[in-house]
Amino acid sequence: MIIRTLQAADAPALLAFELANRTWFEQHVAARAPSFYSHQGITTHITEYLGLHDQGAMLPCVLVDVGGVIVGRANLRHIDRAAGTGEVGYRIAHDAGGRGLGSLALRHLLDAARNDYQLRTIDAWITDDNPGSRRIVEKHGFMRLDLAPLPEICGEQQRWAYAYRCALAPPAP
Repeated sequence: MIIRTLQAADAPALLAFELANRTWFEQHVAARAPSFYSHQGITTHITEYLGLHDQGAMLPCVLVDVGGVIVGRANLRHIDRAAGTGEVGYRIAHDAGGRGLGSLALRHLLDAARNDYQLRTIDAWITDDNPGSRRIVEKHGFMRLDLAPLPEICGEQQRWAYAYRCALAPPAP
């Protein structure tokens, strides 16, 4: 398993990943616009994310198995170096769940946040019905904040997303 930065050439594989897992993801996060699920939609999405990466505002990654199939995504976004903050998010294919890929993705993002971007705090938003992601972020030092949850529509049902925060130790000298 490798984690690497998203590339423009990933469009077909990323579209296949998103289509295959659309129903699964929409049970836990807000649905993407229908236009996203097309060659043009995914190409526009990748172009936007790579533009943010070039600006230093995002690190978009994919998890790729030994056969070259995308089995997950992991993003460090809303990077603000002046404030020392950022936000993480990840998606793991339904059939790849339970193999530690969420933890692998989160460790990768936290290492990049600390060592490459010198961030001090990282936030994540987890819906109330996603205990797997909650366990992963808590295992990596995230604590739930006392902020009002945000409503999200997931699978045509309203869910509440709670903010979690992790304070990062400075990089080792």
